[in-house]
Amino acid sequence: MSRLPIYEVAHKLITTLSSSKKVVLSAPPGAGKTTIVPIELLKYGGLAGKILLLEPRRIAAKAAADRMSKILNEPIGQTVGYRFRGEQKCSEKTSIEVITEGILTRMIQSNPYLPNVSAVIFDEFHERSLNSDLGLALCLEITEALRDDLLILVMSATLDSDAISKLLGSAPVIFSKGKNYDVKPIWMEKPKHRSSSFKFGIGTLVEEVASKHAGGILVFLPGEKEIKEVSEILENKLPKCFVIHKLFSSLPFARQLKAISPQKKGRKIVLATSIAETSLTIEDINIVVDSGLARRACFDSTKGMSSLITEKITKSEATQRMGRAGRLGPGICYKFWSKLEEGNLRTSTPPEINYAD
Repeated sequence: MSRLPIYEVAHKLITTLSSSKKVVLSAPPGAGKTTIVPIELLKYGGLAGKILLLEPRRIAAKAAADRMSKILNEPIGQTVGYRFRGEQKCSEKTSIEVITEGILTRMIQSNPYLPNVSAVIFDEFHERSLNSDLGLALCLEITEALRDDLLILVMSATLDSDAISKLLGSAPVIFSKGKNYDVKPIWMEKPKHRSSSFKFGIGTLVEEVASKHAGGILVFLPGEKEIKEVSEILENKLPKCFVIHKLFSSLPFARQLKAISPQKKGRKIVLATSIAETSLTIEDINIVVDSGLARRACFDSTKGMSSLITEKITKSEATQRMGRAGRLGPGICYKFWSKLEEGNLRTSTPPEINYAD
């Protein structure tokens, strides 16, 4: 199927959804699928009810609602609102509701008919979290038993489109062109030695990158522990003009929002976990430093409990991370591994249901 500009995607979706109530959209990072598709679908889709847009994290939900409201030149809570645990900003006028995945499950438990809802959009579905998989399974059951008019759209940049299409009963797949700027990848010359210190290696790389290039830097690290360690190293090495922000899931929400907001003075450095991988445009960032590691909670059947393990990221995760440098202009991505090592990375992230409790 030919690739379409993102503004044409919604119109193609409307035509496709008239014959098939389920569609898969594949669009590269920065294409605009999170913000443009729901708005265009609302304008021209002839939908009687509201659109639910599912995001994997609270910060992504709020950022997406904010961007769409700015496109419509409205305050949040009018046409576009958001809702997640502990906070919501919606009104009777809200037609696009951005929610986290767990909210959808609770809505279905409360009323499986999903009254006043015409379409459910699963954004960044490649992450395959427990909540997103459960939500899609429940929505598919609803379309079969209760609501044959409910529209389901599954979107991602690095999704196995054929597999998801098969899951949705051979649903049509639409491919979109991206508008991401070019990002130049730079690998390590040779694999790092096993005995070398991870935190000092990353700290030295960030210091070198900061001295070579202008602009903000986003550093991907596996967890909160590494973020705090690297932050201490950089605070002692970098000039005072650098402002270091931390970004991880347990950080207070206000500080998460501050990390993705424009920097008024100085140069920004954001030390983040995989929370910054998808659905976020972090202002002032044109350089990414990727550690190549992620931390996951895996269930150990011998112990009967879950434990956090640190492992190499997949190729799809590396693509998502690199795309963060090209959201607002041309960028650079420094990868903390050699080009030879990249060939050994797994293609995609396994569904959370395969390794979680």
